[in-house]
Amino acid sequence: MTSSCPERTPLLVLLILLPCLVVLGSGGLAFSQDIRLKMASFIPQWVPQAQFAGYFVAHEKGIYRKNGIDLTLLRGGPVQPASELLEKGAADFGTLFLSTGVLKRAQGVKLVNLAQVGQQSSLMLVAKKSAGIDLPEGMNCKKVGLWGPEFQVQPRAFFRKYNLTVTVVPQSTTLNLFLRGGVDVCSAMGYNEYHLILNAGLDREELTTFLMSDHGLNFPEDGIYCLEQTYRRDPELCRQFVKSSLEGWEYAFKYPEEALSIVMRRVQDGNAGTNRVHQRWMLDRMKDVILYPDGRGPLGILKPEDYEKVTQEYLRSGLIRRIPSFSEFCVNLSSHD
Repeated sequence: MTSSCPERTPLLVLLILLPCLVVLGSGGLAFSQDIRLKMASFIPQWVPQAQFAGYFVAHEKGIYRKNGIDLTLLRGGPVQPASELLEKGAADFGTLFLSTGVLKRAQGVKLVNLAQVGQQSSLMLVAKKSAGIDLPEGMNCKKVGLWGPEFQVQPRAFFRKYNLTVTVVPQSTTLNLFLRGGVDVCSAMGYNEYHLILNAGLDREELTTFLMSDHGLNFPEDGIYCLEQTYRRDPELCRQFVKSSLEGWEYAFKYPEEALSIVMRRVQDGNAGTNRVHQRWMLDRMKDVILYPDGRGPLGILKPEDYEKVTQEYLRSGLIRRIPSFSEFCVNLSSHD
């Protein structure tokens, strides 16, 4: 004869299900996603700073986990270039300038642009008015500090546009040459080096700035990339990574002080020499770069005309011989599609 113990059944069921349950902050219960999380890694192209606030926020606020990703954040910078780690398969996702992504793809690295986060170029040339430079023509026969080849496409197009002959001087990660008078003009990002120049004691009135986007050379910058094989293997993982990252940026812009606290924790962990004031400037400028000027338009879209602008300039400069087709280079996984 079989005995029944109905009073024990709910307890038995609860004990079986308990490992699969998590307590939510609201007091309710839901099934944990931990058993379904996909492992992935991400590397930004530079050291920890507010340029990557959206990714740091999405990680710390659990947005990646919410969307099924157990994400490892790698530390970028000159020692670990994001493009190299992506190429070697040592990172699943990374950020790169559009110009870098195009160049690598043209060189045979099968990178794909999953989302174009930055919509505006922040690259500028900065001159001292004391050097007699008020207009582009004032740069003629001057010494100009430029970063490596992939950062020279816009400035060199600028020189061609205004028929300038300049002496190019390699620019390092510091502004010392410019500040000490070693060059008449330096390269700067509006969200970073320009602010450092101001903090070094130079007033805006002492400077002449040439923002590339004001001279018909607006090359969108930070985008999210992965190898083509990563996308083909798991397009849903790629889609959820983009969705989470853009959600992180939206949160960062909505709650900037909280985002800055998250950034500063990353800065301290990475021993990056900066401060909250500079990072606040950077986050404000990133908002200008990432959001459309009119406040409309979906986040993360690479426009064909922007791609064409970059690739044509590369072709003119002789840095590439073949333009990768837009359809093979870009998949536009914006969560707002």
